[in-house]
Amino acid sequence: LDFQTETHTRIPGSLRLLLWLLLFAVWEAGSGQVHYSVLEEVKHGTFVGRIAQDLGLELAELVPRLFRVASKGHRDLLEVNLQNGILFVNSRIDREELCGRSAECSIHLEVIVDRPLQVFHVEVEVKDINDNPPRFFRQEQRLFILESRVVDSRFPLEGASDMDVGVNAELRYKLNPNEYFDLDVKANEEETNILELVLKKAVDREEIQEHLLLLTAIDGGKPELTGTVQLLINVLDANDNAPKFDKSIYNIRLLENAPNGTLVIKLNASDADEGINKEIVYLFSDLVLDNVKSKFVIDSNSGEITVTGELDYEVCNLYEINIDAVDRSPFPLTGHCKVIVKLLDENDNTPEMVITSISLPVQEDASVGTVIALISLSDRDSGLNGQVTCTLSPDVPFKLLSTFKNYYSLVLESALDRESVENYELVVTARDGGSPSLSTTASMYVEVADVNDNVFVKENNPPGCHIFTVSARDADAQENALVSYSLVERRVGERALSSYVSVHAESGKVYALQPLDHEELELLQFQVSARDAGVPPLGSNVTLQVFVLDENDNAPALLPLRPGAGGAGGALSELVSRSVGAGHVVAKVRAVDADSGYNAWLSYELQPAAGGARSPFRVALYTGEISTTRSLDEADLARQRLLVLVKDHGEPALTATATVLLSLVESGQAPKASSRRWWVNVYLIIAICAVSSLLVLTLLLYTALRCSALPTEGACGPGKPTLVCSSAVGSWSYSQQRRQRVCSGEGPPKTDLMAFSPSLPQGPSSADTVSLKNIFHNNFRFKSLIFIISLHLFILNYETASERGNTSRGSGRGRSRLTWRSLMWGSIP
Repeated sequence: LDFQTETHTRIPGSLRLLLWLLLFAVWEAGSGQVHYSVLEEVKHGTFVGRIAQDLGLELAELVPRLFRVASKGHRDLLEVNLQNGILFVNSRIDREELCGRSAECSIHLEVIVDRPLQVFHVEVEVKDINDNPPRFFRQEQRLFILESRVVDSRFPLEGASDMDVGVNAELRYKLNPNEYFDLDVKANEEETNILELVLKKAVDREEIQEHLLLLTAIDGGKPELTGTVQLLINVLDANDNAPKFDKSIYNIRLLENAPNGTLVIKLNASDADEGINKEIVYLFSDLVLDNVKSKFVIDSNSGEITVTGELDYEVCNLYEINIDAVDRSPFPLTGHCKVIVKLLDENDNTPEMVITSISLPVQEDASVGTVIALISLSDRDSGLNGQVTCTLSPDVPFKLLSTFKNYYSLVLESALDRESVENYELVVTARDGGSPSLSTTASMYVEVADVNDNVFVKENNPPGCHIFTVSARDADAQENALVSYSLVERRVGERALSSYVSVHAESGKVYALQPLDHEELELLQFQVSARDAGVPPLGSNVTLQVFVLDENDNAPALLPLRPGAGGAGGALSELVSRSVGAGHVVAKVRAVDADSGYNAWLSYELQPAAGGARSPFRVALYTGEISTTRSLDEADLARQRLLVLVKDHGEPALTATATVLLSLVESGQAPKASSRRWWVNVYLIIAICAVSSLLVLTLLLYTALRCSALPTEGACGPGKPTLVCSSAVGSWSYSQQRRQRVCSGEGPPKTDLMAFSPSLPQGPSSADTVSLKNIFHNNFRFKSLIFIISLHLFILNYETASERGNTSRGSGRGRSRLTWRSLMWGSIP
């Protein structure tokens, strides 16, 4: 105690404060968690933080150590640039979509690096901006007010809601100035506003039957956002006293999963009138939403509210029910109250377990404390019901370490011996704190083996370069311990593995036999076998993954402005009307790059014109679209020559230059080509109609000929059974008779078919001829079909040539030709 007193007397107050701040910083660094904040709705690429620097990682080791970021359910919102270690916004972040109305909103990231495996926890707080205006559920609210209502009578109004939080969601209301009504706003226990329209001057139905008011909701953000609703107030004649409830607000607590028919509350309202004006009917107000009506029902006579739908705390934990008590008068009066039902959570959701980043198999000489897997737990319940603990099956050389709230790491607790145990089956159990508690289990199969090796090689390497060395140990002695290495041969595409790599039999060095090309082969995976010299030889395999890293060895390649377009000397030409305005896209330079990543990211720049003249055109940086910077006039040259530099983002950057020739023409010159194309379409329509007519005529003629030759029952003499034999030219009737008689109608039989008898001489010639009618049928149908198909192909080729020869500005005519072409091909049977 004396030492502390002396210390306080010697150290000044400012120095003590500095020491406390340093101690706090050291404590924060040791906690293993980095905290950032970012506004919602920021643009893609917005800087969040230097995550690699803050985690103490070097930029050069991010890729070799397989730096990666994992986020449960939010994988694409944030991303890390592995070149500079900066965490940036990758896609649109909507705080309201992410966290709803929660006051705190954070994205939890797991940063994982290998060799050795390390896990860092990063929390990014998403801050709210005032991007949501107040909204009313209805655009119009209608109220019915009796003219006899006294001054200071109150009528409930539906308030607005704001999806933002904090100050941005604090709403205030105002009513347009009038002499009859005021607005009164109150806050209740549930931090919601209760709006009431207060009558400050008696209304007279004979003077004004309907009042139109405008209610405005204003939030507390900067700048302020507003929402409005129209109030239509109808003045009625009725009795003097409206029904009244005991309370204006009823707060009810109800367990979730309450069965249907459960009584929520029995309301009671009274009316000071007599007779029919005193009889009360209870109804849901028009302000009650449909999802509330699907969960609760009210008895109109008794006022009892009961459960009629499934109540789930995790879906919605608060219901606001506006109740109207209406008397049975011809001009009814209405009393109002609000029932607020708050659900209580039950332990009805089992814990959820996700096992990620499993490092399997595990090397048997792995050090104690090696992280095997990451386990994340979650439970949709709240309070104790949502608190989850994790346990591991006993008698295994592994243990669970809690790294963060509901996050565990499965680590190695003791040394492994593959000769004793080759694999382990682990059972992980997650149990919540509810009563009774719920649990879930997951099984893991952990194999003890050697780990795979990853090798990174830049493309265009010199032939024969050394890329990796494998090493195997053998616990035996003498010849039994002599290890030799060899490739496990396999095919890589159409080539053998040995044409890409080789391994030295004694040293285990792996060599690349030829330059590797990233564009041809991104990953080369193979196995190296290690065998001893014992009898019988023993060995094992190791898997190598050679990642071929891309280099900027391909320059951008230009594509034509459109299919079939081009110009002399490789220049791209285009016609531009002088009547186009500023910002009109006249052409687009297209290019591709065979590289990947930044090496294939292209940008476009417009080179300055000769003599320093200012061009009326510009080019978009990343799309290559050439557009006008202003309206064109007569002073502009009729032929504009633009040089567009296409450059990638590699190191060093490679470029290509596109020459675009723009010819400025008057707007009146364009319709000629359009008129010619219109006539081409007319020709095509006429040709299609002619072909279709010819097809219909052919079908009618063929049908008529068939109908004239329909077979009927005739007098056919019985004959011996015949054998039908098939050959390359059809099916023929084979019989021991000299001829086969065929019935084809009434009267004498006709010989329309030939009957061959190979072993017997032919009969009379009148029985062995082919009918002229069949020849006509076959030849006519075949030649007609060939004629129709040839005509279709001629029209299709003519149309294709017409499309290539003309420069079409609109897509409507192209679609018309495509439709007629479909009709032409559809007419062929």
